[in-house]
Amino acid sequence: MVLNILEVDHVNKSVQDASGVLTILHDITFQLQARESVAIVGASGSGKSTLLSILAGLDTPTSGTVRLRGQDMFALDEDGRAALRGAHLGFVFQSFQLLGHLTALENVMLPLELRGERDARGLARQMLDRVGLGQRLSHYPRVLSGGEQQRVALARAFVQQPDLLLADEPTGSLDFATGEQVMKLMFDLNRELGTTLVMVTHDQNIARQCDRQLKIAAGHLQDITLADLPA
Repeated sequence: MVLNILEVDHVNKSVQDASGVLTILHDITFQLQARESVAIVGASGSGKSTLLSILAGLDTPTSGTVRLRGQDMFALDEDGRAALRGAHLGFVFQSFQLLGHLTALENVMLPLELRGERDARGLARQMLDRVGLGQRLSHYPRVLSGGEQQRVALARAFVQQPDLLLADEPTGSLDFATGEQVMKLMFDLNRELGTTLVMVTHDQNIARQCDRQLKIAAGHLQDITLADLPA
C-alpha cells in the first residue's frame, strides 16, 4: 500500500477586500506520495504561495482539509499544528530566514534542540559537512555569501529528516550558477533522505527536474506529469 504523505481535499481560500469577496484558491485537490518531488508553478498572484502556506498549516483554508500523514491539520489548534510541523515538516525560504545572532552551526542545531535531540551539535555538524560548510561552522550569516546562507538553510531543513520539505522560491535570491548548485544539492539530499519535496518556483528548468508540476492559474489547479510536458 502506497502511503500518501499529504492529502489535499477540496481546499478553497477566500478573503474580503474593498470590492467584495476575492477567491484565491478554487477547490484544490491532490495527493503526494512518499519521495515525490513536486513543483508548484504559475504566474505571480495565481495563489502559489497561499497554497504553500496552507500546506504548512501557517494559513487556514476557508473550506477543505489538508492531511499530513493522515492527520487533519485544521482539526488541530495552533499549538497542535506547530507540533505537527516540528515533527514532520522542513522549510526553505527565498530569504534564507537564518537567525543573525546565531552561527551556522547554531542555526542548524536549533530545530534539533527544540525537539530535545541529545546530540544536536553532532548531527548539525555532520549535515553542515554534507552541504560543504564544514569549515564555516562558527561563521555568522552576515559573513556568508547568499549561496552559503542557503546551504545553511538546507542543512537546517534536512537535519531533522522531515517527511515533507516545503521550499518557497529557494533560488530566487541567488545568481544562476549559485542557484543551480543549491538546487542540485537540494535534489541530492531529497533523494538520499527520502523526503517528499514541494517547491514553489517560477523557473521552468527547476520545475522540470521534479516528478510533477502543479500549475496554479487564477486559483485553479492543473496537475502536470513529466510525460505531459513538451520536449
